[in-house]
Amino acid sequence: MGIGELQTIATVSAFVAFMGVAWWAYSPKNKKRFEEDAKLALDDEVTPSSDEQRNKDER
Repeated sequence: MGIGELQTIATVSAFVAFMGVAWWAYSPKNKKRFEEDAKLALDDEVTPSSDEQRNKDER
């Protein structure tokens, strides 16, 4: 088995892995989860623990 065959196997394996990740990401059953996760960045709630930690650091 030469280097060319190993490179071909590596390329095909990487392509198959990429297609698997793309299929998982665009799967309809994951749509709701990803929509909820996308909204997390827009939440304005600040957790009390982070405020308390910030106040402790200022002292």
